[in-house]
Amino acid sequence: MHTVVGLMSGTSMDGIDAALVLTDGEVRVEPQAFVTIPYEDGFRARLRSCLGGKGPVEAVERELTEVHADAVRRLLVEAGVAARDVDLIGFHGHTIHHAPEERRTWQIGDGAHLARLTGIAVVNDFRTADVQAGGQGAPLVPLFHRALAEELPRPLAVLNVGGVANVTWVGRDGNVIACDTGPGNALVDDWVLQRNGARYDADGALAARGRVDAEALAALLDHAYFDRPAPKSLDRDAFDPAPVQSLSVEDGAATLTAFTASSVARVVPHLPEAPVRWLVCGGGRCNRTLMGMLADRLGVPVAPVEEVGWNGDALEAQAFAYLAVRSRKGLPLSVPTTTGVPEPMTGGRFHPVG
Repeated sequence: MHTVVGLMSGTSMDGIDAALVLTDGEVRVEPQAFVTIPYEDGFRARLRSCLGGKGPVEAVERELTEVHADAVRRLLVEAGVAARDVDLIGFHGHTIHHAPEERRTWQIGDGAHLARLTGIAVVNDFRTADVQAGGQGAPLVPLFHRALAEELPRPLAVLNVGGVANVTWVGRDGNVIACDTGPGNALVDDWVLQRNGARYDADGALAARGRVDAEALAALLDHAYFDRPAPKSLDRDAFDPAPVQSLSVEDGAATLTAFTASSVARVVPHLPEAPVRWLVCGGGRCNRTLMGMLADRLGVPVAPVEEVGWNGDALEAQAFAYLAVRSRKGLPLSVPTTTGVPEPMTGGRFHPVG
């Protein structure tokens, strides 16, 4: 078993999730501690300015790395663990551009600098090998989800609703299929920020007061992405929110939330068998309006992952701790049915201390 820190900065740009786990990178995962470090507003704006590979990328990458180092220190204080007792850090970095059709994905974050700052060896750059081999480079959490779900009834779907939403389908025989389903929180977050300056629609309250505009929703769903089978992946800004621009704040929030839920439902026909249950992680599970819309459209039980004892805020950070160990062992991080890569693919870049 290895003592590993996993770090995740998601497309919602809320902040850093940092998790400490014991894992063998195969079937055993034992969570130890978890913290979330919100981004300061000014840094969030600087990070947002780099999306698409624009803006002061080099300076923001250095600042991002230093903020992650602080998150590691705070996590270890919380856990009562010394840095010398940690074997490895799995450092996802932050995605500023994802274009697998161009065989390109870009997560900023300096792994060597993080190793120097923390005194702990680092694995980062988890997605590049997959993308350069012809895979989608995302999602990378399915093998971790399968390890967690070993004892649960199947077929099961684990839905992560971050900036982009992605699903892991685990079949009765343990086979996994995965893809990005469509928008997660990003479109709604951007809409609310532009219209009233809030960072997100807390608890789905704005959407609950609004009315779904059927015409705008149909226009949003009229996108070739939804007809493609899994595996497939998306950039945060893949969808144009123009159809809601004339709506009120509440109606726009309701329609964009319905877009997220409806796009999840659109993936079901592409699965070998409909899931008997959906477990939801990521920030979207805290949005009661979205959870209700998901239940309406999926027609089977939909619940936060806490219902089975998982920490829905920590899962992605835990996953990158798990994947860091797999990287060091030369084990696959992705397989053809999760990213479309031609064969099981390992990945990651290792940065020793010093």
